[in-house]
Amino acid sequence: MTNFNTYYNSETIRQVISVVVLNEHNVLSRIIGLFSARGYNIDSLTVAPMAESQYSRMTIVTTGDKRVIDQIVKQLNKLIPVLKVNEHKNVIEKDTVLMKFSIDNNLADIDVIARAYHGTIQNVTDEAIIVSATDSSDRILNFIKVMEKFNPLEVVRSGIVAIER
Repeated sequence: MTNFNTYYNSETIRQVISVVVLNEHNVLSRIIGLFSARGYNIDSLTVAPMAESQYSRMTIVTTGDKRVIDQIVKQLNKLIPVLKVNEHKNVIEKDTVLMKFSIDNNLADIDVIARAYHGTIQNVTDEAIIVSATDSSDRILNFIKVMEKFNPLEVVRSGIVAIER
């Protein structure tokens, strides 16, 4: 018999979970309610309809020990609008950020740094420069940190999208 503590240790892990649900009202609030009622945290949540179907795909990033992650998956599988739950082990994941800067900044410097993070200048007006970058979450966090020296006026992140390799 396996020792309970051997299987369920207290090591915190980060888990990407995709959930296929019926694309109908109240489904998102039911999923959020499940996490909220049990005190589980959602680090990232992205939802989009699946092409030419009545379903949506939710990509949820959460953290917890093995026991918590197992419990989240079991509870998600019990919800009626949920059709499929996948715990991803080997994924490609991307995060996107949009950042707005004052036009007083050096456009060339911003462009060079953005390109290093798979980013580009999206728009330039008389008042602002808007840059987007898409990369792994860690690199996007680093990009935001690097770009702080240009005093961003606004920063908006998309949330993580992921797909199994």
